[in-house]
Amino acid sequence: MIAAGAPPGAGRGSVPGADDVSVGGARMGGMPASRPSPVRTASSVAPRTTATLSLAQARRVALRAQGLDRPRRTGGTVTMRHLEALVERLGLLQIDSVNVLARAHLVPVFSRLGPYDAGLVPRAAGVAPRRLVEAWAHQASYVPPRTYRLLGWRQRAYLEESWGMIADVPLRHAAVVAEVLDLVRARGPVTAREVHAVLEHAHPHVREGWWSWSVAKRVLEFLFFTGQVTAASRNAAFERCYDLTERVLPPEVLAMPEPSDADAVRELVEIGARAHGIGTVRCFADYFRVRGPAVRRAVDELVESGTLVPVEVEGWARPTYLHRDATTARRAEGRALLSPFDPLVFERSRLEALFDVRYRIEIYVPAPQRTYGYYVLPFLLGDRFAARVDLKADRAARRLLVPGAFAEDASPATTVDELVDELRLLATWLDLDDVVVPADARGDLAPALRGELAR
Repeated sequence: MIAAGAPPGAGRGSVPGADDVSVGGARMGGMPASRPSPVRTASSVAPRTTATLSLAQARRVALRAQGLDRPRRTGGTVTMRHLEALVERLGLLQIDSVNVLARAHLVPVFSRLGPYDAGLVPRAAGVAPRRLVEAWAHQASYVPPRTYRLLGWRQRAYLEESWGMIADVPLRHAAVVAEVLDLVRARGPVTAREVHAVLEHAHPHVREGWWSWSVAKRVLEFLFFTGQVTAASRNAAFERCYDLTERVLPPEVLAMPEPSDADAVRELVEIGARAHGIGTVRCFADYFRVRGPAVRRAVDELVESGTLVPVEVEGWARPTYLHRDATTARRAEGRALLSPFDPLVFERSRLEALFDVRYRIEIYVPAPQRTYGYYVLPFLLGDRFAARVDLKADRAARRLLVPGAFAEDASPATTVDELVDELRLLATWLDLDDVVVPADARGDLAPALRGELAR
C-alpha cells in the first residue's frame, strides 16, 4: 500500500495496509500468498488459476496501478522526485504535438499529481543528467533512460518496426545519412530546420506524403528511430533538438551491457503489466507496442517466475494475469480528467472491458462526423467514467472552453459538481482565469455545467 501523500511509486512491494484486500486467497499486494506449481506443455506454461476477481475489483486494481484510485496529494510542491517516481510507475509518457489544451505528455502528470510546474518535464528530458529520454515506445514517448536501453531490438529491426518513410531512408538517401550524422556530431544539438538549411541546396524540400517531411527531417527521424541520435531537448516551438545518443544518455546507462532481445522484450512486457496491474497478453504487449511470439514467451516466463499470476475476471473470456506487485483498495476515490493519450486509455478494448466505455480520438475525424468533439477527455470519478468533455484552452482570452459535455452515467448532479471542481483546478494549472461553457456547447451536461459555473 502507498501511504496517503507519498510520492507515486513509493512502497512498491511493501506489505499491504488496512485498505488492501485479498481476492480468492491470493494476497493483492507483494508476492501472492501461495504460488501455483507450473504445469509445462510443449508450447507454454499453464499454471492453474489462483483467484477470481469481480469486475469492480479488477477496476480498482487497474486504477491503483495507475495512481488514480485516491485523491491527489495536497500541500507542498510537486518536485522532480515526484515526477521521476510517477514515470517509473507509469513506465512512459506518450508525446503528441497537439496543443489545443496542453501537450499530451503533460496532462497525465496533472491527472495524478494535480497542479505542478509543467517545466519539470522538459527539464527532466533536456538537462543532464537526464531523467527522461525520447524513444519510440508506445509511439513517440518519454521513458526513463534505463528503459531506453531495452528498445535496441526495435532500433535494429527498423525495417519491420518502422513505417515506409523511415524504413526506406537507407535506400533512397544513403549518402545523406552519413552527411547528416556528421553534421549532428559537429553541431548538435540541432533541429531539422537547421539541418535542412545546410542541405537545401542539394536536397530542396519537395512536398510528399501526409507529413511532408524534408529529406533532412526524414534522415533525422531514421537516425532517431534507429537510436543513433535522440532528442537532447525540445525548443520553444516543440521541435526536437537532435544530438548523438551517446551524448544524451547518462554515462551509467551507456555503460550497461546490451540486453538480449528476449530479455528486453520480457522486461518491457513486465513494465506494461506492472503499469496495468491486471490485464491480458494484448494489454501488456500494447504498452510498448511489442508484437509477435516473443510476447507470449515473455508472459510464460513471467508466469513461471511468479511475476505474473493467472486470474479470472468475471465476464472476461481471455486469459488474464495479475502483476505480483498489484494491490487493490476497498473503494476508489480518485477524480481526474484523462488525456486521449493517457496510459489508462491506451488500449481501447481493455478500457471498454473494464469500464464499459467506448472511446476514440476524433481529432482526425471531419468535424461534421464527430460524435463528441475534437479533443475529448474522459472524466474519471471514483471507479467509473462519469462524463466526457471536449476542451480547449483559449490562451488569448485566458479561458478554458468547454465546447461539449456528455454524461456517461445516471448521476448527473454529483457529476456536475465534481466536474466543475476539476475544470477549475485544470484552469488554474493552465494559468487561465475562467471556465466557459459556450451557448452553443453540445451535450446533455452542458446546460447544468454552465449553470453551476455561473454561481
